[in-house]
Amino acid sequence: MPNDRINWYPGHMAKSRRLLQDQLRAVDAVIELCDARAPLATRNPDLGRLTKGKSRILVLNKADLADDSQTARWLERFRREGLTALRFNSNGGKVKDILGHIEAASKPALERYAARGVRKTIRFMVIGIPNVGKSTFINRLHGSAIVKAGDRPGVTRANQWVKIGPFLEILDTPGMLPPRMDDQTGARLLAYLGSIRDEIMDTEDLAGGLMALLNEIKPEALKARYKLPEDCGAAPHELLEGACKGRGWLLSGGRYDTDRAAALVLDEFRAGKIGRITIERT
Repeated sequence: MPNDRINWYPGHMAKSRRLLQDQLRAVDAVIELCDARAPLATRNPDLGRLTKGKSRILVLNKADLADDSQTARWLERFRREGLTALRFNSNGGKVKDILGHIEAASKPALERYAARGVRKTIRFMVIGIPNVGKSTFINRLHGSAIVKAGDRPGVTRANQWVKIGPFLEILDTPGMLPPRMDDQTGARLLAYLGSIRDEIMDTEDLAGGLMALLNEIKPEALKARYKLPEDCGAAPHELLEGACKGRGWLLSGGRYDTDRAAALVLDEFRAGKIGRITIERT
């Protein structure tokens, strides 16, 4: 594990926190998204505290990129803790299940309004750290690309209301990391998933660390993807150089192109090309 501490909290996140606090008064319930490949690390505890008292649904998004058996264990754990939790794939998941849970979470608010003889639009807020797929999730619910989405942190910079049906509106919010990252193991997992900008870190160090972790979890998948030599060592730099050798990422004179290798390893993991892997186990 590298010694450099990961700590990234740009100014726009402080603004996002204030906006979220202001908007909470206008919503009836909350949908929290995390990444199914690291469900605990990709939950910001500040968001839980800020939304305390609101009905909440926890969605383990990008479940198609995670190990199914591990996702089932995480769901069981969260449900034991009293959370309404379910898996979802924003790029192709079934919307019906999500809408059913939204309807159930809306019931207390609907009953309050009905008691006053009011038929009111129910408002949900979608929250989560950067790059867990909030905007893509909302686009799936809406049925079209109504909000801007991307596979990098910081695409959403402002709150946006989206009408899903006659009596349902959902608020898209910017991703928000905790102000302090005291759990550096969790911070590394966020970096592997792309929830923290690669530009603030040494990508070779990051990719090497990711390969070392994958070598513990799914060694055969890692070896097959990067054609690692039989005598390849298990240290991060050895694995990265082994990938260079196996995939032919070489510079003039046979030097290893570790810069290119690092970028490709990170991209391929995040896109699920190494396999369905959960990097945080329960």
